[in-house]
Amino acid sequence: MINEVTQDADKRMAKSIDALKHDLTKLRTGRAHPSLLEHIKVSYYGSETPLSQVANIAIENSRTLAVTTWEKDMIGVVEKAIRTSDLGLNPATAGTVIRVPLPPLNEERRRDLVKVIRELAEEARVAIRNIRRDANQMLKDLLKEKAITEDDERRGEVLIQKITDKHVGDIDKIIASKEADLMAI
Repeated sequence: MINEVTQDADKRMAKSIDALKHDLTKLRTGRAHPSLLEHIKVSYYGSETPLSQVANIAIENSRTLAVTTWEKDMIGVVEKAIRTSDLGLNPATAGTVIRVPLPPLNEERRRDLVKVIRELAEEARVAIRNIRRDANQMLKDLLKEKAITEDDERRGEVLIQKITDKHVGDIDKIIASKEADLMAI
């Protein structure tokens, strides 16, 4: 019983960390990376489609992405979608390739991004704490149903706290790495 509760909590906490990592890939750190454009939606035959499904996104050099659409008719639509996105990018079309230069980040923008990173980290920590609370409540419910003893409940709470501490530590490492990456460029 306790193992099931702790394993479930561990899996859910790992998913929270994966969600944090996914959110961090959307932040522009000054280096070109294809995931930077993946969340952009393009109008493709009347439906909103992710850019990665209508074009190939490649790294041309450390500060430039090259977007090649699979259909020539989509070049203008893709360029407009990149330009109007919240990333502040200015794409340039050269024949069938759209080049997206990434301007260097200024100090003020870097500090703003660090604040955003810290907010995302706090959201992930809160999610992990909520999972801990749910797991502890499950243990209390099992105790009320007399499925486990009070000692088992205490052992379970200690295990859940260790798992929580481990995942919060992982979040701290991820955030420190991302902040160092952001400020080093």
